Amino acid sequence: MSKTADTARPSIAWIGLGIMGSPMSENLIKAGYAVTGYTLEQEKLDRLTAAGGTAAASIAEAVREADIVITMVPASPQVEAIAYGPDGILAHAKRGALLIDMSSITPQTSIDLAKAAEEKGVRVLDAPVSGGEAGAVEAVLSIMVGGGQADFDEARPVFEALGQTIVLCGPHGSGQTVKAANQLIVAVNIQACAEAVVFLEKSGVDLGAALDVLGGGLAGSTVLARKKDNFLRRDFAPGFRIDLHHKDMGIVTDAARTVGAALPVGSAVAQLVASLRAQGDGGLDHSALLRGVERLSGGQV
Repeated sequence: MSKTADTARPSIAWIGLGIMGSPMSENLIKAGYAVTGYTLEQEKLDRLTAAGGTAAASIAEAVREADIVITMVPASPQVEAIAYGPDGILAHAKRGALLIDMSSITPQTSIDLAKAAEEKGVRVLDAPVSGGEAGAVEAVLSIMVGGGQADFDEARPVFEALGQTIVLCGPHGSGQTVKAANQLIVAVNIQACAEAVVFLEKSGVDLGAALDVLGGGLAGSTVLARKKDNFLRRDFAPGFRIDLHHKDMGIVTDAARTVGAALPVGSAVAQLVASLRAQGDGGLDHSALLRGVERLSGGQV
């Protein structure tokens, strides 16, 4: 049962109720916030209202009276689509509102959004997250933020209802830059785990036992802990889809090229992610990188 909304807390509009957005918005409702949501899928709106939120029929209706507008959509084009234009957030949000974009997009998109919003009297933070669906459900996300200190301080109670590690990384776009680095590390880590799994299985080792002992040593990681069951069960129901990680690898490789940083291993893993997507696995969880290793190793998947 959700708590009654605390009228002393800022009212929140939430745009985008997907795998991450739905549980995150529900955690805000549990924390006592009044949340009005908008998304394209009616069943997601029904889920929000069942949790104690309010469904809106449009972006304009959702954001008009909101003190804080939070967006969680797949990529830069979707952020631009919901933010700009006559039906967008900036056209209808009230002056002084705080727009927190928690999507994973290009740093430049966040910088451009902050500049456009300033002209409308709307403040902006970019605040992408890491932790996947499980982290969203459990409210233990890592939240990397770009923007001003005062806006960050104002938003912190909201962030604390969503995650555990909450850090202001620098000016606008900095949160997205750190998220890009996060996605680089995660992809390379999953790929290494996937290669180890195939090596272990082909060697006849008890995979469960092996992953348990690896998880307790220097090879242990949050990736291994979170994805171990995916590997063991070959369960690739999406917590974070290959399609989205493909998008993120494009962001980090492009941003790295812009600043002159070499990503030799990251670039190779980006190609493996792209290959998996080309083979029709884009809708699977990113732990399905295991399927790519199995194919390369002569397996039928």
